[in-house]
Amino acid sequence: MDSELGGLEAAVLRTVLYADVFDYALRVDELHHFLMGDRPTTRGELDTALTTSARLRAELVVVDGLVVLAGRETLIRGRAERDALAAKLWPRAVSAGKLLAGVPFVRMVVLTGALAMHNPAHLRDDFDYFIVTAPGRVWLARLLIVGVVRLSRLWGWPVCPNFVLSPDALAQRRCDVYIAHEIAQAVPLDDRVGLYARFREANLWTRGYLPNALGAYSRGAARPLGRVGRWFKQAGEWVLGGALGDKIEGWEQRRKLRRFAKEAQRRGSTAQLDATQVKGHFNDHGSRVIAAYRDRLRAFGLDDNGAADIAAD
Repeated sequence: MDSELGGLEAAVLRTVLYADVFDYALRVDELHHFLMGDRPTTRGELDTALTTSARLRAELVVVDGLVVLAGRETLIRGRAERDALAAKLWPRAVSAGKLLAGVPFVRMVVLTGALAMHNPAHLRDDFDYFIVTAPGRVWLARLLIVGVVRLSRLWGWPVCPNFVLSPDALAQRRCDVYIAHEIAQAVPLDDRVGLYARFREANLWTRGYLPNALGAYSRGAARPLGRVGRWFKQAGEWVLGGALGDKIEGWEQRRKLRRFAKEAQRRGSTAQLDATQVKGHFNDHGSRVIAAYRDRLRAFGLDDNGAADIAAD
C-alpha cells in the first residue's frame, strides 16, 4: 500500500501506471510535469528518486530518457514511432486550428486528445479540439464550425471539435483524474483574449491530481489570421451579432437537443448539452480509462484514491 512507499515513489508509480493505460512511454520531463503526487516536486527530487529508490529501480526501466514499467520496454520503440507520426500530423492540426480560429465568435482553440500528448496511433487519428466561443453564441459557432469540419475532410484532416463552450462555463462539472489530465495536456493554439489562463484558474482542482502541471506542457501557436480571414470573421460577427444571430442560436440549440435527446440519456453518456456548452461525448471513454488505471493501481498495491471521481459544486 501507499504507506509502505515514500510519497514521491508512489507518485512516480501512479504516473507511469496512468501512462501505461495509453501504451505510452513518458519522457522524464513529462513524468515530472504530469506527476500524480500530493505536492509539487522539483525535477531534482524526481531524478534522485529514480536513481536511488530500490522500489522504482525494480519496477521501472529508464532508457534514453524514457520511463516505462519493467516488462513494457516495447513501448520505448513505440514512442519513437508515435513521435514520428505526431511530427507529420502536428502541422496539419495547427493549420486546422487556424481555420477554426477564423470562425465567427470563436475566442479560443485548444488541441486535446492523443495528439496533444504526441501519442497518435496512426495517421488517421482525430484532431480533437476544445473551443471557447463568445457568450451566447455556442450553438451558432458550432454550426459554423461544422462547415470547417466538412471542408477539412476534403484534405483528409479528421477535425473533431469535441467540446464547445461559453466563457461562463469554463469550470468543469466532472472532476476526476481523467479530466484533470485532459486539461493539463491540452495545447493552446489560438488564445487571443487570455481565456486559457482563465480556464486553468476556473479548474484549480486539477492541482490536487497534478500539482506540477500549473500551465500548458507545450504550445503550438497557429499562424495569425490574414486580412481575408479577419474580414470574414468580423463580417460574420457583425451580421450575426444581433437579433438574427439570437434566433439562429435558439433554433440550432432546440434542433440539436431534440436530435441528441435519446443519445444523451443513454447509459454511459457524459454528454453536456445546454445553452453554455456542447459536449457530445455519448460514450464514456474516461470511465474506461479510470477503470483500467485502478486495475493497475491494485496490481501494484497502491490505493485508488487518486482515481476517485469528485462531484463539482
